[in-house]
Amino acid sequence: MFTKLSKEYTNTIVFNIEKVNVPQEDVIFDDSIALNITLKTHGFKWLAYYFSKPKIKIDFKKDVYKKDSVFIWSKSKAYIENTQFDKQVELLNISPEVLTFRYSVNMVKKVPVTLNSNIKYSPGFDVSKPYVLKPDSVVVVGPKALASQVDFVETEKIELTNVRKNLSETVKLKLPKKNKDLSFSNDKVVLKAIVEKFTEGTVKVPVTIINVPNNINLKYFPKEVNVSYYVSLSHFNSISAKDFKVVCNYRKVVNNQSFLIPELEKFPQTTKNVKIKQQHIEFIIIE
Repeated sequence: MFTKLSKEYTNTIVFNIEKVNVPQEDVIFDDSIALNITLKTHGFKWLAYYFSKPKIKIDFKKDVYKKDSVFIWSKSKAYIENTQFDKQVELLNISPEVLTFRYSVNMVKKVPVTLNSNIKYSPGFDVSKPYVLKPDSVVVVGPKALASQVDFVETEKIELTNVRKNLSETVKLKLPKKNKDLSFSNDKVVLKAIVEKFTEGTVKVPVTIINVPNNINLKYFPKEVNVSYYVSLSHFNSISAKDFKVVCNYRKVVNNQSFLIPELEKFPQTTKNVKIKQQHIEFIIIE
């Protein structure tokens, strides 16, 4: 075996292309381009080529030129001098003699990241502020025809149950695997959220009637309604009736309707599931 590996052999092997020094403003399409290279060397060298897929570098600064919207590599401009091979490796032939690389002008686009989640909290617990993604957007770089179609990037679905403490989870992004010509600034984001103990509260809020014509004297009941809400314990004592506003719009009365519909016009951002207990406000018109 040692004797055989010491002998010289001539063979043709397929080399994948490693593109280097590609101009930043250009993107090379991921075409299946390869070179058939005929080499002469001893068996020990051939073993290295068989154990791993060999690559050959094409330098886009000096080995190619532009023509008719493509980059062209030709054998005459290549490294016939055997600069990418060991001195013990003799380069006999390169085929094909010409390679063409399709390219397009890069488009740089910033798109938001959207969260795909199914997060369930332990009873009495919830998030006190909106979810935060870091980063909340990614930069897409690629051919305009492809990058222009990307309006957002979604995370892979994250599923959590019985959550009762602050979140800090790394989530992978669902990047398009088929479009290798697109590159993204990030392949994952961090999901953060503040989780607190929550409780229910109720306040009595005055009802305000709006858009009543000047020639109408309106009497209505009740004057106040109960408003329930869900809030974290840390904000519970800061909530009061003045933080809410309930209105009834007289213009929305239809036909001979004898009641108004209360609507919540204002409520604290720290509250959730805010509901008005009374659905109707009765009214009469006094002559």
